[in-house]
Amino acid sequence: MIRRSLKRVHEMAGGLNVLENFQDAEICGVSIDSRNIEKNNLFIPLNGENVNGHQYVEGAIKNGAAASLWEKGVPNPPVGLPLIIVEDALAALQQLAKEYRSELSLKVVGVTGSNGKTTTKDMTASLLQTRYKVHKTSGNFNNHIGLPLTILSMGEDTEAAVLEMGMSARGEIKLLSEIARPDVAVITNIGESHLLDLGSREEIANAKLEILSGLSEDGVLIYHGDEPLLRDRIKAEFPGVRVISFGRSENNDMFPITITQEKDSTSFTLNSNPGKVMTIPVLGNHNVLNAMASMLAAKEAGVSEASMQSGMDEIRLTNMRMEMVEGARGEKIINDAYNASPTSMKAAIELMEGMSGFRKKILVLGDMLELGEQEGDYHQKIGEQISAEKIDQVYTFGPLAKKISDGALTVFSKENVFAFQDKTELIEELKKHTDTNDLILVKASRGMKLEQVVSALQ
Repeated sequence: MIRRSLKRVHEMAGGLNVLENFQDAEICGVSIDSRNIEKNNLFIPLNGENVNGHQYVEGAIKNGAAASLWEKGVPNPPVGLPLIIVEDALAALQQLAKEYRSELSLKVVGVTGSNGKTTTKDMTASLLQTRYKVHKTSGNFNNHIGLPLTILSMGEDTEAAVLEMGMSARGEIKLLSEIARPDVAVITNIGESHLLDLGSREEIANAKLEILSGLSEDGVLIYHGDEPLLRDRIKAEFPGVRVISFGRSENNDMFPITITQEKDSTSFTLNSNPGKVMTIPVLGNHNVLNAMASMLAAKEAGVSEASMQSGMDEIRLTNMRMEMVEGARGEKIINDAYNASPTSMKAAIELMEGMSGFRKKILVLGDMLELGEQEGDYHQKIGEQISAEKIDQVYTFGPLAKKISDGALTVFSKENVFAFQDKTELIEELKKHTDTNDLILVKASRGMKLEQVVSALQ
C-alpha cells in the first residue's frame, strides 16, 4: 500500500491548505469506510446520495487514521486535526492514485470489454505470477472509485498489476486509463451490456476504445479481432498504435485450431504452436478467447511460452463465473450467476449444448438487465435459439426472462419449459426434476441473485 509522509500525500493529492504540525506523519494506505480504518490510513470522506462522509472524519481519526481529506466547500472542518483540504475528495483520491502509479516501476495490464473482463483479468494475473509479484483488481473494484483504491493498495515492490476497467457511461474508461497508464490494453469484446446507458453497440465500442487514452507510448492493444466495430475503427483511427488481435477466425494473429470440452476443463491448440495442447480449468469456448487474450498480454510482459501452462493450472477465477459445483443429489451445477448479456448467455448455452454424458441438461435463466429498448427482443431470441435436441428443460425467473420461455416454447414442448416470478416456487419445481448426473446451468444478471438457486440445490 502507499506509504508516504503526510506532506508528500498533500502534494500528490493537490492539497490547498498549509500543513503545520503534521507534515511528518506517515500515511499507510487509504480507506473510504470509517468502520474499517487501519492504523495510519488516510480517510477519504466521499459523499453518497444519502450520506456525507465528512461526518465520519473525526471518528475515523479517533479509530486510527493518520489524517483525512476535507472538501473546501464543506463548512466547519474540525480544528486541530490533520486534514488535507481539497476541492473534491473523489478527484483528490483519483489524483493521488495517478501520482502513486507514476512513481511505481511496474508493468500494467488494463482489461476492459463487455464480457469476460474479470475472467481475463484473473487468467492474466495467474500467468504473470509465474514471473512477477502481481497485484490485481479484487471483486468489483473496477470503477472510478475502485480502481484508484486498487492502485493505492499496491505495495511498492509490486512488479506487475492487472487492472480491470468497468464503465456505465462515456468518459469513464478514459479516466481510468489515464490514472492506470497501462503498458498493455486488452479489449475482450463488444457485447450488449450498457445498451440502456449508451444506446448502441457502436457507442459501446467507442467507450471501450477509451482505454487507449492512457496507453504508454510503446504500449500495445490486444483486441477481439472478429469484432468489426473494433477492427475497422482501430485501423481507421488509431494507425499509430501497435495492435495484436485474437479471435476464432484465421484472420487474427492468434486463433484456436482445436477446442475440446472436458468435464471440468477445456483443452485447445493454437495457431502459434499447433503441437502444444493447452488446458484451462474452466468451461466454455468463450473462455478460450479469454485465455488467448491473457496469453498475449502475458507474452508482452515477458512471460515465456514454457511457463504458460503452469500459470493456467493455478487460475483462481472470481466466484460465480462458470464455476462448477456439486448439488446435494450429485448434480453438476455451472454457477454463472454473476452477470449476463445476450453475448455471454449465448456462449453459456452453447457450452451446455456441446457437453455430453449427462442424464439431463437443464437451463435456469434469469433476466438480463440494462439492455435498453430492445430488451424484450433480446430475451425472446435467446429462447428461440436454444436447441431442444441438446437441452432437456428450460426454467426462467423474472419478467424479462419470461420472454426467454416464450421463445423456447417455439422449439420445446410446453412440459419442458417453466416460467417463474417467485424464486422459491422455481426452486421447489426444479428439485422435483433434478437428480444425480444432471447438468444445470444457472445464469442471469447479478441483480436477479440466482446464486440463491445454486445454494438451494446444494
